[in-house]
Amino acid sequence: MDEIEQGRRFLKAWRWREARALETDQKRGIPHPPLQKPVPEGTQLVELVDPERFSFSGPSVVEAIARRRSHRSFSQEPLTLEEVSFLLWATQGVQRIVREGIASLRTVPSAGARHPFETYLAVLRVQGLKPGLYRYLPLDHKLVFLRAEEGLDDKISEACLGQRFVGEAAVVWAWAAVPYRTEWRYSVFSHKVIAIDAGHVCQNLYLACEVVGAGTCGVGAYDQAKADALFGLDGNEEFVVYLAPVGKLPQSP
Repeated sequence: MDEIEQGRRFLKAWRWREARALETDQKRGIPHPPLQKPVPEGTQLVELVDPERFSFSGPSVVEAIARRRSHRSFSQEPLTLEEVSFLLWATQGVQRIVREGIASLRTVPSAGARHPFETYLAVLRVQGLKPGLYRYLPLDHKLVFLRAEEGLDDKISEACLGQRFVGEAAVVWAWAAVPYRTEWRYSVFSHKVIAIDAGHVCQNLYLACEVVGAGTCGVGAYDQAKADALFGLDGNEEFVVYLAPVGKLPQSP
């Protein structure tokens, strides 16, 4: 089987009927993986704006969908902490925990409500946040400050194969897959739905950006090793699968 045929097979619903009979870790009674990565003791946490306090009065859903575009040019205007809080909530916000704690319902759909992503931010220009690398805690609606990073704009662009516009954004979203969250329930059938889930998440970011007068562009072309290393990921149990720079749009002439 050549590489193109392997790729096409990945997209198909091959042997999906067999999934019900497949022995999975869930069926074996193995405890479910945590819904989010634990936070090391002593970690610096950042409080975000509560979703009930959002004060945006942006376009309607119809208008946001009609205006959705990929943007690769950003102004130097920073995002506010409220805007970042809203964009994080719009892409991974938790509505409630279900099934006796093994799954969560969020602002985006996910196969089996597994939600296999951790959200990382490369913050360059946000009012109230020092520049650096962060991780979002969707169960707590808080940020974990990971570390400052010298030359972060250049490093995030380099990780995206030299695409300069990525480092010119105010914030770069990076979604890392934790495959076992889905594999625990779906085993070998997990990886197609993880890819589908990534699309749900990024589309919500596009639409939410329309609400706050910002723009984004989904980025699938990146250096796997450099992106994983930048965010401190092991590249096997957790690895970057998608990125999206976000920034305010330049004024039209």
